[in-house]
Amino acid sequence: MPSMLWAQPETIAWLQCLLDSFHCWTGRELLPRDGPPEEQARALFRAPFVVVSHGTEADPVLNYGNQAALDLWEMAWEQLTRTPSRLTAEPMNREERARMLAVAAAEGYFAGYRGVRISASGKRFLVEDATVWNVVDGSGLLIGQAATFARWTPVG
Repeated sequence: MPSMLWAQPETIAWLQCLLDSFHCWTGRELLPRDGPPEEQARALFRAPFVVVSHGTEADPVLNYGNQAALDLWEMAWEQLTRTPSRLTAEPMNREERARMLAVAAAEGYFAGYRGVRISASGKRFLVEDATVWNVVDGSGLLIGQAATFARWTPVG
């Protein structure tokens, strides 16, 4: 049930690492960190901006998308969390995407990313001013990468 995905203990734990990592790399908070982790997870899931993340597999698979991401990519949670993250970009845009992810991996984060993505139904959209960052656990171990953006425009 999409409205309750934020309430799963593993999702709450992942999002704490995601939020802590965003603050660590950028010096900013992705959202107000008031209240317990459950409230932060709910707020992030309902945020008016996109947040997506993937793990560290050889071909990383998306492991989180808030409601804005689910809507934009036109996927249900179950479909999104089985999707290799590279498939969010068309083949001709994957090399540029990979370069940006490599910069983020090396530097901790990358701000100001702009690139075309594609939804499950084939709708193309331009992502603008995205921030991509490494997600680390409490001991500093890399456990994934995440991205957020609030601006996107349909592309013909």
